[in-house]
Formats: sequence, structure tokens, C-alpha cells
Amino acid sequence: MFEGPPKRGARWEADYASFVRSRTPALRSTAYVLCGDWHRADDLLQTTLLKLYLVWPRLVRHGELDGYARRVLVRAFLHENRRKWRSREHSAAELPDIQAERDPDHEQRMVVRAALASVPPKQRAVLVLRYWNDLSVEDTAAALGCSEGNVKSQSARGLSTLRKALKGAYA
Repeated sequence: MFEGPPKRGARWEADYASFVRSRTPALRSTAYVLCGDWHRADDLLQTTLLKLYLVWPRLVRHGELDGYARRVLVRAFLHENRRKWRSREHSAAELPDIQAERDPDHEQRMVVRAALASVPPKQRAVLVLRYWNDLSVEDTAAALGCSEGNVKSQSARGLSTLRKALKGAYA
């Protein structure tokens, strides 16, 4: 028989809220680099935080909160990219007619983001974890639930795809 979610306490809630406050910027940044869209990044972050909330008492006892949060985030991203309707979804909102200040590296970042978007999702996840989050091969394998050899081969393929996409921009 279903007994419902684990009992919540003031200390439990405070620990979770503290973790969310401290790790949200890094997780949101990782989500953005994965998907290239702030709205989707916020959706991925929300999904991740909800899943963390549901299993929080078990996570606190076992440690490794950052690694688990990254793993949940990447898996949510990969799962979202498997859904067929995602390719048909388009934003209908009109952008405001306000000119924002551009920083000097804006164009270069846009080129790199566009090139990263051309990398397949699994390879992109490996690249983001390895080079954006600066994880080791072992930690990346643990986050993705795959072998270290798989991480190495996905890294090599992803970097090759990224180089090809960037070749036209910097040739």
C-alpha cells in the first residue's frame, strides 16, 4: 500500500532550501549550455529540483548531492530530446523591441552555441560535463551511467563534430 512521500521536517526543508539556493546558478548554467535556451534550461532545472525534492532524505544520508543533481539534470535533458513533440514545439511570444548592450565576445559565444547545438545530445552532454563542468572522465561516466571508454569516445566524436561546425566560422 502506498504510504505517501517521506515525512518532511523543518530541518529537512531547510537543508533542501539551502542546497537549492547555493546550487541553482551552477545547475541552471549547465542546463543552458546543454540546451541553448533559457526557458528550456529553467524547465530542466525545475524538473531536476522536483526529482531531488522527492528523494532528498535518501540523498542526504548517502552524500554526493552535486553529482546526483548533475546526473538528474543530464538525464532530464536527454529524455526531453527523445520526445518526438519537442521538434514541433515553437515559441509564439514576440520579443520586445529593446536593444540590449552587447559585450565584445557576444558574437563568438553565439557561434560556439550554434555549433554546440549541432552536436548530438549524448555527445553534447559529455562535452558539457567534461569541459563546462570540468568533470573527470570517471565523474562524467558516473553522471551519465556509462563506461569511461564510452565517455572518451563520445568526447572525441563530439569534439570532432564541434570542430567541423566551427570550421566555417573560423576558417
